[in-house]
Amino acid sequence: MLHFTKLHGNGNDFILIDEYNGEFIPDAEKSAFAVYYCDRRFGIGADGVLYLGISDKADIRMKIFNADGTEAEMCGNGIRCLVKYALDKGYIKDTARVETLAGVLSITSRVKEGTWINVNMGKPEFAREKLPAKGTGEFLLVNMHGYEVSAVNTGVPHAVIFVDSLDDRLISDAPKIRYDPVFPRGTNVNFARVDSKNEITIRTYERGVEGETLSCGTGSVACAAVAYRLGKTGDMVKVNTTGGELVITIKDDAAFMEGQAERVFDGMI
Repeated sequence: MLHFTKLHGNGNDFILIDEYNGEFIPDAEKSAFAVYYCDRRFGIGADGVLYLGISDKADIRMKIFNADGTEAEMCGNGIRCLVKYALDKGYIKDTARVETLAGVLSITSRVKEGTWINVNMGKPEFAREKLPAKGTGEFLLVNMHGYEVSAVNTGVPHAVIFVDSLDDRLISDAPKIRYDPVFPRGTNVNFARVDSKNEITIRTYERGVEGETLSCGTGSVACAAVAYRLGKTGDMVKVNTTGGELVITIKDDAAFMEGQAERVFDGMI
């Protein structure tokens, strides 16, 4: 029997397997496990699987596999869920460091009407090898498939498109950009509406899920970073997603993401 925990961050949901005290799913089988159990009709149902392990570089380690079995470098909502679980288990304190494929990230947490977790997401990377803006090496406002697309890596690659209306047509158009060859590893696609200097609303088509998710942490950071870069917002912005809100702060070139994570239920396989 294998114990699992279901968690979500603003509706972006995950199955967590605790391997802090020993491996349960061999690395060679982690991808297939995610495909099987993320299925919402024949499995548990989730956007991905989190594997929590020990680290020789940080306090804990996160490995994440998407519902299609691909391994992701990082996940903003996922890392908050992992930290929430680790806090509940006493593996970490309110301040800790988490090893991911995107590097070691620092987190702090506070309890106020739920568990709020702040993650130092590091410096958003705007540099691109292809289609750079003139003289800058940045991928900003490039015409693609009828949209002005900006690209930034916030642990994983993201395309950001600013629109006036967040209608469903956008999600059906997203795969054209997600699979465009200019993104060698593919990209997540975010549509953002600027509501004010300190608030934006977004919808995200996630690579690996291959559909819209209720929230995307790295996507929220990407939209906030591009909006700030283009002068559309200030250095602190509330990001509204379908599943809830996040607060993104840009400080000293780094992006900080704060949001909640909730434990839904535990079970046995």
